[in-house]
Amino acid sequence: MPQRAMLILLILLSLSLSAPVQAESAKQLIRQAIDNYRGITSYSEATMTIHRPDWERVMSMQAWTEGLDKSLVRITAPKKDKNGGTLLIADKMWSYAPKINRVIKIPASMSNQSWMGSDFSNNDIARADDIIDNYTHRIIDSRLQDRVKIFTIESVPHENAPVVWGKEIVTVTEDHVFLRHEFYDQDNILIKTLTADEIKLIDGKRISLRQRMQKNGRDNEWTEFYTTLIKFNIKHDKNTFTLANLRNPG
Repeated sequence: MPQRAMLILLILLSLSLSAPVQAESAKQLIRQAIDNYRGITSYSEATMTIHRPDWERVMSMQAWTEGLDKSLVRITAPKKDKNGGTLLIADKMWSYAPKINRVIKIPASMSNQSWMGSDFSNNDIARADDIIDNYTHRIIDSRLQDRVKIFTIESVPHENAPVVWGKEIVTVTEDHVFLRHEFYDQDNILIKTLTADEIKLIDGKRISLRQRMQKNGRDNEWTEFYTTLIKFNIKHDKNTFTLANLRNPG
């Protein structure tokens, strides 16, 4: 076989082999970043600040997680919202409203509505991991910053995937820290961006303590989570992720 033909064959072969490997590597980076933040189990305390041009609201909360499909978030302050919360089990989501003493199941039709009046949607809270299996991933950029390799990944949903976004672009470090997450509609228009900073080493892994969600074009409107305490791989009570515990803490 002539040298030129052999060279073209090798190039084509390398391209056919590298595409799936890159896709799997991109998917693995996202999966590991989610696993890194949640751990096998976790308990955390945080404040959520909802900022608007003429007002600001601050809420304190606790959160428990187990794997990718169980989480419980409970409001601890202010007093008027205390003990309100959200429970997630697999693809099912419930909210407890202490003012009316009712547990409400959140239907799929409300997935894109605001969570607790914030810039996060119910879908952001409930399905943070749906990006793993419902999307095709590819690395579109990589760079070295402060001796840490950073990857930018484009994630496009599979046809007929049960997701609301046209695509998502995620920036993640090689040691599995999310730095930025952009959400685009079906027309590839940027709708909102999640940014992360104040990265600290906790329990042997780097974690972003501050995360801000902001809608595109609304410079003076945002919602920020600030984690004040987080513990990983702790033992949860068997009744933690139940509707009874959502309604009656403890």
